[in-house]
Amino acid sequence: MDHGGTILIDRQRIRTRVHEMGQALSDDLAASLAKEGQDALLHADRIVMVPIMTGAMIFTADLIREMPLKMSIRLVTVSSYPGQSTQSRGASLRSALPDDLAGHHVVLIDDILDTGRTLKLVRDLVMEQSPASVRSCVLLNKPERREEDIIAEHVGFDIPDEFVVGYGLDYDGFYRNLPEIVSLPE
Repeated sequence: MDHGGTILIDRQRIRTRVHEMGQALSDDLAASLAKEGQDALLHADRIVMVPIMTGAMIFTADLIREMPLKMSIRLVTVSSYPGQSTQSRGASLRSALPDDLAGHHVVLIDDILDTGRTLKLVRDLVMEQSPASVRSCVLLNKPERREEDIIAEHVGFDIPDEFVVGYGLDYDGFYRNLPEIVSLPE
């Protein structure tokens, strides 16, 4: 597919890093359950993955296949980049947030952490439900764009401040199916 951009991260690097992240996240969650005196394999029904749609769908699918734990998945949809915009217009919730997260270990999964508005919005709403823990897992991180005081505990790649598509990220609904992360010219 002709995208007219520059490949920043190829599919093999993504595959390798997602595998590593799945293992690290599994270890992290198992350790949290062990601190509670619970066996991760027996009590992992308390793990809830909350992917932020639609950008995180491909990342989430690959990530959870690398995690040998029992988990449930509850989706939330947030919009930040409407239409053909390459600048965030602020995060707004587009679907209901799961309302049964109390006492669970919640993992927020997003494609990219840039301004931090999306992740902060969802994290704040989840925290109101008194989960056992909340951690964030993002494929891409643009730390120089941060406007909110928020970090992700699990990060795939730090990238420069460029508009990127592929591996779930889009421009006006297109390019999500690219198997690599591509920087588009602005």
